Amino acid sequence: LEEAAFQLQQIFRMDISIALNILGIESMRAGHCRTGFTCFKLAADRGYSKAQFNVGLCYEHGRGTEKDLEKAALYYCHAASSCHPMAQYRYGRYLLQHSPGQQWDRLQRALTFLERAATAGITEAQAYLGVFYMRGLQPQEKRGLKYLLLAANSGDAQSRYHVGVCYEQGLGVQQNLAEALRHYREAAAAGNRHAQERLRL
Repeated sequence: LEEAAFQLQQIFRMDISIALNILGIESMRAGHCRTGFTCFKLAADRGYSKAQFNVGLCYEHGRGTEKDLEKAALYYCHAASSCHPMAQYRYGRYLLQHSPGQQWDRLQRALTFLERAATAGITEAQAYLGVFYMRGLQPQEKRGLKYLLLAANSGDAQSRYHVGVCYEQGLGVQQNLAEALRHYREAAAAGNRHAQERLRL
């Protein structure tokens, strides 16, 4: 009986969190940002990862509350620790952009979160890692190309352009101008300005 009661409590707690998160989304859509933020915060403080991510967004963009990147990172961290892929991307990116002197452990933690997000199919994480590995202090071109191709195949035109650059310059792959041209054309057709300029040249 105790176990059943505990399970019911957990279900009830989760249902309230889901309902609060939905209320928050509807409030935001209706332009009631303060109410939306309050709903997200109530659900987030109950441990609901989707609401934690939404609170992070509110703090990052100053919607319904004061803009505060450190608080945004804290909520992204909570959601990321619960395997929320988009939170993993945002928290990993935050760690990379706000690491004093690029501390090694913080850098590794950031990359772990970004790679989890990329593996979960978050195109932004794939594109970010692709560029990071291509342009890092110690470039890992093959690894970078792998992530750029994942993002390009998910429809990211900027990554498709970068793949073209890789083929044109032989970065992480054998130089192949015909293949570079194919990627530039695909990126240009998707509206990428850099690829369009490259084709004009």
